Amino acid sequence: MKAYFTVSSFCVASILFLAIFLSGCSATRYLTDDQKLVRRVTINGIDKQFAEQAKLYVPRDIKANSRLNLALYNFFNTKNGKYRKGKIKDIGEPPNLLDSSLVEIARRELEKFLFDKSFFKAKVKQEVRVKNKKAFITFTAFPGQSFTIREFSYDIKDTLVRALYVQNRTSFTKITNGSRYDGDSLRNESKQIFDLLQHNGYYDYKPQYVKFSVDTHLYAGAANVKMTLDNPDNQPAHKVYYLNNTSFLIRGSNGKTEGIADSAVVDSQYFFKDYSHRFNPKTVIRYNYLKKGEKYNVEKKNLTYNRLFDLNVFKNVKIEYRKASDSTNLDVEIETTPMKRLSDKVEGEYTFNSGRRGFNIGNTYTNRNVFGGAEQLDFRVRYGLLLNTALKGKLADRIFNRDIQFAINLTFPRLLTPFNTSRLGKNGVPHTTISTSLQIFDQLSAFKSRLFINSLTYDWVETRTKLHSFTPVNIEYRKGILDEGFKESLRAQNYNLYIRTNDRQYFNLGSLYTYTLNASRLLTYDNFLYFRTSADVGGNTLSLFARALNDKHTFLGLPYLQYVKNELDIRVYRSFGGERQFIARINPGIVYSYGNSGAELPFEKNFYAGGSSGIRAWQARTLGPGNYNRDTLANEEVRRSFTTLDQLGELKLESNLEYRFKLLNNFVGSKVSGATFADFGNVWRIRKSALNPGGEFRFKEFFNQLAIGAGAGLRFDAEYFIVRFDAGFKIKDPQFRGSDQWVLKKFLDKGFKEEYGRTHAPDTYRFVQYNFGIGMPF
Repeated sequence: MKAYFTVSSFCVASILFLAIFLSGCSATRYLTDDQKLVRRVTINGIDKQFAEQAKLYVPRDIKANSRLNLALYNFFNTKNGKYRKGKIKDIGEPPNLLDSSLVEIARRELEKFLFDKSFFKAKVKQEVRVKNKKAFITFTAFPGQSFTIREFSYDIKDTLVRALYVQNRTSFTKITNGSRYDGDSLRNESKQIFDLLQHNGYYDYKPQYVKFSVDTHLYAGAANVKMTLDNPDNQPAHKVYYLNNTSFLIRGSNGKTEGIADSAVVDSQYFFKDYSHRFNPKTVIRYNYLKKGEKYNVEKKNLTYNRLFDLNVFKNVKIEYRKASDSTNLDVEIETTPMKRLSDKVEGEYTFNSGRRGFNIGNTYTNRNVFGGAEQLDFRVRYGLLLNTALKGKLADRIFNRDIQFAINLTFPRLLTPFNTSRLGKNGVPHTTISTSLQIFDQLSAFKSRLFINSLTYDWVETRTKLHSFTPVNIEYRKGILDEGFKESLRAQNYNLYIRTNDRQYFNLGSLYTYTLNASRLLTYDNFLYFRTSADVGGNTLSLFARALNDKHTFLGLPYLQYVKNELDIRVYRSFGGERQFIARINPGIVYSYGNSGAELPFEKNFYAGGSSGIRAWQARTLGPGNYNRDTLANEEVRRSFTTLDQLGELKLESNLEYRFKLLNNFVGSKVSGATFADFGNVWRIRKSALNPGGEFRFKEFFNQLAIGAGAGLRFDAEYFIVRFDAGFKIKDPQFRGSDQWVLKKFLDKGFKEEYGRTHAPDTYRFVQYNFGIGMPF
């Protein structure tokens, strides 16, 4: 959901004033005489490589508050110069007060931390300075000598476990002779052993069987480390367990097991009971990776969990093992509770931007498990209306455009192909989606479009981070109709190519492919590279058919398109710790028409710039192409009719730099983060166009054709969704020439905006674009 809107300068100034006022309030005025507010905690004497980690050992309750968080808490939770005793509002954070017992705990924890990092004789002293009810805490560390590992040895009683450890140790160990002693390395060794054995049949194995001893008596600055892996009490060795039969129970939607269940036995090892009477046994068992006769493997259990949830038909999944008496066999018990089969979701959206108001309303009906095999049927209806508030008259006279969409998707949790693709389900459930959609779009007094699309799409997961989507068949029928009055205006300006391109019917058969890397990491603070590429090729197959039918330019009596389109999205994410993150993004694209398409494609096949996820200082479809300026259009009526239809291009480049940081831990139940950003880019025409003079790409003029914007924003994280607000400021606008492109210097120039309104009516010039949306921009 997106919307663009304007906010008065008064509102912005009020918000800024309130923030300054809150942060300026005295932080100690509400404290009693015996309370001290922790203002600063300093840790001295610790090596830089451990400094950030050491801060984690200071309890949060005696760390300094964020001034803004504390100011907000004080604003909402004080009365008559005192803190409220009841009806506390969960906004901001309460004051962190000096507590000597917590200071002592922090001192001891810092000593333990230093010991864990090889400083076995470390000491930490504390000092508390109080002034005007404010406490300043200082911890000073005296680390002493750092110890290295002289020799690492191990004693593993079970010979099979020892052999397995020796065989795999080099692939995971962080312990080497001569390296610095580090408790994290020892814990990693224990965890890796646990994971190794849990993957190789050792169902009963626990991490507690591993112990480490450290001997520093004989060597200065060095220690011998010995690992011991014990056997279970009164047992000569650890047992290896094998899987036996699997019982698969599906409860009713109410979570109960009432009545008579549908029962089946599959492959003599799966005992299936379905109290919901909705599922085909072979479908759900396809994603059970717990096979009879195989060694117990925790990864297979987790894989089965994930795949059953991925089917999107179960709300609960439970997997348990039951030991067979006097044997090393494990019977598997899987219990699930299905989701409601039918659901209906209504969504609404209000749009307000640059003199236009409108709404979108949609309804999605979902039927899960249509044929008993976890298939999903979605039927969507959407209606949108945009009004031009600058026009006068009745409501019907102010309609700018309307958009009606119908769509049906049928999704299967497998790849419907003539060959075996079962191995593609290991890293994620693959899907086949058959879809059909119809769009009826009218931009009054300008353009009408009827677009009918049918497609077949395969989605599969190569690894946890690599996603593929392939649409081998994408059939489109489009009928574009230009308003007669608008068409006459176009002919008068010799825009005949635009008329031929958009005022026609066409039939298209194409294929699409998308590859995505690291989409699953987008909401983390990891350091990673995100990559997405998409390719769209249309018309080549139809060209062969048309030639075979001795008709080079039409298929079944309709012209067809020939084009190739490619787009890249490359982002680098870098974490600075403490929920601070920097993102650099580049998003280029190109679409090239050839053969039967001629020099131009219908406008919906082109790229546009601007918008809440692009160059945010410009509203979507109001930037470019190149140096194109809309004052070249004949008059106000033509400009109004061409709105959103003329600022497109075959070349695209958008780039963004964004820094994100946490502001508030809690504001009305949401975590609040801030962002500052700089965006630049544009769209271009590949060939010269009478419609867009100056819009073609010229390498020598590349910088002069770039738009630059910058701004700041807020993100409200409500756990299940993120609400985003950004304000983008125009800095460099390529529609102007020379030094006039640096429009920021004209921010306070009323004459500039008045002159622009006179020469570009009905367009107005906005230095600031406000964007509101759900989710991150990228």
